[in-house]
Amino acid sequence: MKFYIEDLLVYFPYSYIYPEQYSYMVALKRSLDNGGPCILEMPSGTGKTVSLLSLISSYQVKNPSIKLIYCSRTVPEIEQATEEARRVLQYRNSEMGEESPKTLCMSMSSRRNLCIQPRVSEERDGKVVDALCRELTSSWNRESATSEKCKFFENFESNGKEILLEGVYSLEDLKEYGLKHQMCPYFLSRHMLNFANIVIFSYQYLLDPKIASLISSSFPSNSIVVFDEAHNIDNVCINALSINIDNRLLDVSSKNIAKINKQIEDIKKVDEKRLKDEYQRLVNGLARSGSTRADETTSDPVLPNDVIQEAVPGNIRKAEHFISLLRRVVDYLKSRLKSQMLLSETPLAFLQGLYHATQISSRTLRFCSARLSSLLRTLRINDLNQFSGISLIADFATLVGTYNNGFLIIIEPYYQRQNNTYDQIFQFCCLDASIGMKPIFDKYRSVVITSGTLSPLDIYTKMLNFRPTVVERLTMSLNRNCICPCILTRGSDQISISTKFDVRSDTAVVRNYGALLVEVSAIVPDGIICFFTSYSYMEQIVSVWNEMGLLNNILTNKLIFVETSDPAESALALQNYKKACDSGRGAVLLSVARGKVSEGIDFDNQYGRCVILYGIPYINTESKVLRARLEFLRDRYQIRENEFLTFDAMRTASQCVGRVIRGKSDYGIMIFADKRYNRLDKRNKLPQWILQFCQPQHLNLSTDMAISLSKTFLREMGQPFSREEQLGKSLWSLEHIEKQPTSKPPQQQNSTINSNITTTTITTTTTTTTSSSSSSTISEIQST
Repeated sequence: MKFYIEDLLVYFPYSYIYPEQYSYMVALKRSLDNGGPCILEMPSGTGKTVSLLSLISSYQVKNPSIKLIYCSRTVPEIEQATEEARRVLQYRNSEMGEESPKTLCMSMSSRRNLCIQPRVSEERDGKVVDALCRELTSSWNRESATSEKCKFFENFESNGKEILLEGVYSLEDLKEYGLKHQMCPYFLSRHMLNFANIVIFSYQYLLDPKIASLISSSFPSNSIVVFDEAHNIDNVCINALSINIDNRLLDVSSKNIAKINKQIEDIKKVDEKRLKDEYQRLVNGLARSGSTRADETTSDPVLPNDVIQEAVPGNIRKAEHFISLLRRVVDYLKSRLKSQMLLSETPLAFLQGLYHATQISSRTLRFCSARLSSLLRTLRINDLNQFSGISLIADFATLVGTYNNGFLIIIEPYYQRQNNTYDQIFQFCCLDASIGMKPIFDKYRSVVITSGTLSPLDIYTKMLNFRPTVVERLTMSLNRNCICPCILTRGSDQISISTKFDVRSDTAVVRNYGALLVEVSAIVPDGIICFFTSYSYMEQIVSVWNEMGLLNNILTNKLIFVETSDPAESALALQNYKKACDSGRGAVLLSVARGKVSEGIDFDNQYGRCVILYGIPYINTESKVLRARLEFLRDRYQIRENEFLTFDAMRTASQCVGRVIRGKSDYGIMIFADKRYNRLDKRNKLPQWILQFCQPQHLNLSTDMAISLSKTFLREMGQPFSREEQLGKSLWSLEHIEKQPTSKPPQQQNSTINSNITTTTITTTTTTTTSSSSSSTISEIQST
């Protein structure tokens, strides 16, 4: 359908639209007109992606120079967004006919997901794929007549840069195009990104400085940037600028240094000119010159505005001098890791200690990453994975020499790893997520932060330190309540249930949790997903259930599958879980909040009729890095410790329960099994589209009350449900849209304005009142 939002003609590829989709597009249009960042929260499963793409692709018709940069988290989400873009553009072009603008929508991913070279594409490890690709495509390899070359890359170099593509290209489309034309899809997509009107790729291509400077640095500043599923965007920013160093890494770095030193000595004997040429480039201030697109795999680890634009200092221009400096840095880090005390210090304090011990200045450290990259190119090293240790040390040196505010160094002598072993660890921690987002906000005309679980919205504006032009928190419009939230505070024996540390192992609590699953599995059809607060707690509670005989009771109703920390095992468990749901046998999937299942995997229809959340998934508060970040947020942004911890736990809880609703025809039960969810300060941090269903009868339930409520809910959901029942309420046709004040065609809007101008003073007063009333009507529409 086609309809107007103010002066913009929107092409929407479906015959019907949800009211919240329309409200979302109105808010998005207002944000794009104003420019600057905005925050939009829209209920899960109500067509957020297609709304975004429809509005912005229509906006591009009116503003042809604008580029859309759409960022998502995972490859499946990238592929899903690309298919939605295909549907939107096909409809737009069919409606516009010959007047439709030529549009290129290009998705982008790593070599591992795009390589078609037979020998290389067999490898599943991304680092191995990168090394083999570099081996075949590096400039020095191609200069050798005897070396094996990649014919796909050679064809791209010969013909690819002249190609002009049009249409929508998913990752699979790129691979098919590459095979058909015998051309490398990875380098083709990297090249075509600059010419594409719509780019779809991972967050890292925009937020990780080492990748962003190679991929997205040349994008125009009038682009629209969308961060979809952005509820964890603060963690992405922090992780991109943080580095952990342990003794194993330092040992590997020492071996790397010895190996590089040997190669330098070997080159001096056979091709000393290469080292002299590099030295001359560095004298001329060209640390990263002389490299091709294929030679560069990563860039400086600092943000674009912080890359130092000066010649490399004279004391590290010679290769052997630079290696000597790296050796001193590694030795100093080894000495710091020998400490038996927990230490935390600012980067400035660390630099002072380093200077007193080694005479290395912070200015010299800032060049380490670029200088190492130049040296590895000069030595013609293909497998950079072999030198990942020393590369990480060089990245750390550059970061610590560049940043002070918003960063902290923590040295832990007894750091607990996942396998319950202990080791010393040196952590360079970014505490301020706004550092990573600032270049994005400063450069691009519009930045859209959107997800189904952003509540409470104001914390994001504080953590990312920006002022949004538009903030919208949409509810779900329904003519049947397809979500049944149950706040469970006690078992059938009236004993309180909670995963608080002091009661989580109580026999009565564990028994009640098990009894809940037994009873739910007996009444809920198809699939049930259970989320625990950690792997260790899940193992502990399942073991006790087995001793109590509860697992056998569950198995009489449904099969049981368990997510583990091993990705291959979890993928197999998930596959078999879905098979059991498809067969009608039904299944229970035991998984962990913050695990793979809790984000990015949808359990629509029969795959998720009920989700049980055992406890509140608080992050591990014993983490020294977390304690430092909490202190920083309190001092810098006045975010209290408990406020952030509750916010973080509730956004994780929302992600878990949101897996079961993927559309208005879907339905599911959400059981929050912990008495703390009944507290208003916890419950109010859930998204509005869940809160709207939390009526008094859904609160403070015992197990038998929750079962009774669930039975009634399932009985209601089993009744016939037609599209006609939704029309005008939770589903709009074009007729309903045209009744909205913001959807009048521009001619009608202009005629209304002109008629108002020619009226008398009395009529003008009346019109002003009507206009005010119209504005409040718009607000009502957007809040419903």
